Amino acid sequence: MEPGDIVGILLILLLVLVVVSVFRAVFKVHQGYTVIVERLGRYHKTLQPGLHFLVPFFDTVRQRIDMREQVVSFPPQPVITEDNLVVSIDTVIYFQVTDPVAATYEIANYISAVEQLTMTTLRNIVGGMDLEQTLTSREEINRGLSGVLDEATGRWGIRVGRVEIKGIDPPPSIKDSMEKQMRADRDKRAAILTAEGQRQSAILTAEGNKQSAILNAEGEREALILQAQGEKESAIL
Repeated sequence: MEPGDIVGILLILLLVLVVVSVFRAVFKVHQGYTVIVERLGRYHKTLQPGLHFLVPFFDTVRQRIDMREQVVSFPPQPVITEDNLVVSIDTVIYFQVTDPVAATYEIANYISAVEQLTMTTLRNIVGGMDLEQTLTSREEINRGLSGVLDEATGRWGIRVGRVEIKGIDPPPSIKDSMEKQMRADRDKRAAILTAEGQRQSAILTAEGNKQSAILNAEGEREALILQAQGEKESAIL
């Protein structure tokens, strides 16, 4: 191989290296995201949306973080109430990353951590309520969850906006009893309404009969009076 060929190959390799370096140096961050950049394995800077330039082979992208509000739905979890009944509760968490550096380095997986913290807090709150309170205190449970989660996740760079309970399902046996009770209450209300309707109908019928009798008596009295007046005037004439 001639020296000129070697020089040509080296120039081509150098050109390829320059192109790759330039390609790796230019980095674009989309709106709604931030990017954590490390230099030689240590945190260097946080990139905001826009066009940025990195130092090739020194700067590396550690993590791309979504800064928008996120909604995570957790599957139903069994929770024991104060009266030792197991209810199934599924929740929805609305949260947002406020500190991307803390979300990257203070916790390994913040979504999994939020889920575990939600379940633990939910068990603590519902564990102090009986079944009836659990079924009727959804807003109170939501407020308790939101307060604890927002305080605990602050050091992870996360703000919990709100927590919503999608559903609270009692045990099957309790659910059957509740459905039977509801059917019995509906039947009772229907019977009461029917009896009330019959009573009102009887009252209206009696009132009608009474008014009819009064009108008949009045009519007969007026007829007798008119008849007597007629006979009187006839006798006078």
